[in-house]
Amino acid sequence: MRLFKHLLRKNNLRVALLAVLLCVAPLAYALDGDAILKQVDKNLNPESYEMYRKLINIEPSGSKKEFVLYSVKKGQDKMVALFLSPASEKGRSTLRQGDNMWLYIPNVGRPIRITSLQSVVGGVFNNSDILRLDYSAEYDVAQVTEEEQLYLLDLKAKSNTIAYDTLKMWVDKSSLLPTTIACYAASGMLIKTIYYKQTKDFGNGVVRPSVLETDSPLYKGYKSIMIYAKINRKELADEVFSLNYLSRVDELR
Repeated sequence: MRLFKHLLRKNNLRVALLAVLLCVAPLAYALDGDAILKQVDKNLNPESYEMYRKLINIEPSGSKKEFVLYSVKKGQDKMVALFLSPASEKGRSTLRQGDNMWLYIPNVGRPIRITSLQSVVGGVFNNSDILRLDYSAEYDVAQVTEEEQLYLLDLKAKSNTIAYDTLKMWVDKSSLLPTTIACYAASGMLIKTIYYKQTKDFGNGVVRPSVLETDSPLYKGYKSIMIYAKINRKELADEVFSLNYLSRVDELR
């Protein structure tokens, strides 16, 4: 009888342990959306770097307008872009510090405040796209799901000052780089879709898409393309990301 009770207690203990493990297992293997998003940011951009980009705006008629920018970024929330061409824009520079943005025009001589939804180049890319911060600095992961070779991250803006209220970001599982990002307003209206293409090795461990294309149901027939030519790791002083430095950005090249 004692032996029977002993075996019964042992069996009950095993059942209890198995029940605990079954409850814990789904948690242990749950996808960590925040970790995925932070790795996406890390794969897209070094901590501190300089880069050259070309922006191309294409109109329904097929006519194009091109801009060449030199940009520097440091940390999650500081970025500066300098216009190298066309001649009409040369010398202009933009600064982003978190949610705050400014445009410096040499002839004006002082920085002018701009907003994230405006565009200093026209076209479908707005200032938030051109002066892109780390996604994890602006968005929280509301949900993450799996779709064959992709993760789908549903992102929610951390404040109402951010250009897009929500994002749907499709991320390649193997490279942890975005393939497509759909940008929505608070009303749920699709504002634009950004496509990440042509992954390229820029050297020094930077392997990321070199072409971004965007279109929008709000601008039918219009298209904008951003082409990354060079990305180099570069140590930058905090002074570079100040209003007083905007007239001197060209000295960094």
